[in-house]
Amino acid sequence: MNYSTEKNNKVYIYGEIVSEAVFSHEVYGEGFYEFYVKVMRLSGQADILPVTVSERIMTEEMKVGGYICALGQFRSYNKVDGAKSRLMLTVFVRELLEAPPVKNPNSIVLSGYICKPPVYRTTPFNREIADLLVAVNRSYNKSDYIPAIAWGRNARFVRNLAVGDKIALSGRIQSREYQKKQPDESFVSMTAYEVSISKLAAFDDDSEFDIEQEFDLYSVPRAYEQNEQ
Repeated sequence: MNYSTEKNNKVYIYGEIVSEAVFSHEVYGEGFYEFYVKVMRLSGQADILPVTVSERIMTEEMKVGGYICALGQFRSYNKVDGAKSRLMLTVFVRELLEAPPVKNPNSIVLSGYICKPPVYRTTPFNREIADLLVAVNRSYNKSDYIPAIAWGRNARFVRNLAVGDKIALSGRIQSREYQKKQPDESFVSMTAYEVSISKLAAFDDDSEFDIEQEFDLYSVPRAYEQNEQ
């Protein structure tokens, strides 16, 4: 399959590898490894993102302290832990690049369907936020379920969307730490991964909407820096 034709899920990242590669899984005899990459934000903060790479394209430079520049997809899978199932997310590398094409080291473009009612809320400082879950179709009748967060005017737009509505969006992948309460009243630190939306649009007909024309993977929208948290 030609990756360039897969328009509905594209990711570009450039960052420093901060963990050793660990075997993840095997598909038809091909092994896949996962490690974490520190990707800098325009604000100077960093996101630590999980990255999955096939042994077929791994290089000797993929070690702690090395850098990776890649195109891929933001994928999800369910990890069973006892009686519970947890949604896991990873940047699945499809192609390695020799050099960063742009200054923005973290960019994503998605199109898919709203699969849960968006949750709209305001912060104590009256900042508007909306959480949404987007189902993104993949080849072989698979789907990835991608959490995303919208801010301000985008949040107001998102709260009026319904399950089944088709949307396209662009932004960056962010990591966010939080405290999760346990049954024994203790707390453990967890990390959530989500798309911080900078631009989005709703549409009905694929033939009348060109996502590559409307959303440039390598562009840096004006709202990009304003939406950083």
